[in-house]
Amino acid sequence: MTVFDRIALSLVVVGAVNWGLVGIFKFNLVSAIFGEMSVVSRIIFALVGLAGLWCVTLIFRKMDRHE
Repeated sequence: MTVFDRIALSLVVVGAVNWGLVGIFKFNLVSAIFGEMSVVSRIIFALVGLAGLWCVTLIFRKMDRHE
């Protein structure tokens, strides 16, 4: 696993925790810290989304190694 993979996975975890907070408590941590849809919030959401797409490649790379 590369450094980039670890960063992407960390961002996905941050996104998952944020969505968990939204689902359970109706509390958006990113918006609470950086403002409701501020530029910084939108950048964070975009990075989490891109990291999620990158992590899809982790699934396929792992599957290729076991075959």
